[in-house]
Amino acid sequence: MTLPTVLEFSKELLNRSIHAGDIAIDATAGKGNDTLFLANCVGEAGKVYSFDVQKQAIDQTKQLLCDHQLDHRVTLLQQGHEQANNLIPSDERGRLKAVVFNLGYLPGGNKDITTQTNTTIQAITDFLDMLPNGGLVAVIVYHGHEEGKKEKDALEMFANTLPQQNVQVLRYEFVNQVNRPPFLLTFEKR
Repeated sequence: MTLPTVLEFSKELLNRSIHAGDIAIDATAGKGNDTLFLANCVGEAGKVYSFDVQKQAIDQTKQLLCDHQLDHRVTLLQQGHEQANNLIPSDERGRLKAVVFNLGYLPGGNKDITTQTNTTIQAITDFLDMLPNGGLVAVIVYHGHEEGKKEKDALEMFANTLPQQNVQVLRYEFVNQVNRPPFLLTFEKR
């Protein structure tokens, strides 16, 4: 396929924004794939903060990082991403370049534990405040479940209210797929 999937395209954009020595955040650790990707992007001098409320997700992410010998680049936090403003040291915020969210629930986990609309929007707002101009927040929106539908609607409304002189928002999606496929919202701070 010539067109990248939503996940591939988000990684292309993140890879353009992150350089060796930067700080990046995985706001939803899940199984650890994005955390691993970010750990490779930031290099030996960089750092990744990875958030998830579920111990299972933190444990899976830690194991994946250990398997790739990259655990020393990552701080794992069993906390909600809305706590980032309190947990990311202020002296490190100047190196923060990108944040990624994969909304929804942990694949293979409890489907009743999902990201929540209010905490997601709070975290995105906080990250946009922390990021320098050119910094990215990539949000993969899964809206095939009840909370996901609410999150989708709220995120669309939120994105449409942001002043274009401060943030530009890109939406990337395949419009002719069935079963409400995920789409990408990318917020670039200006």
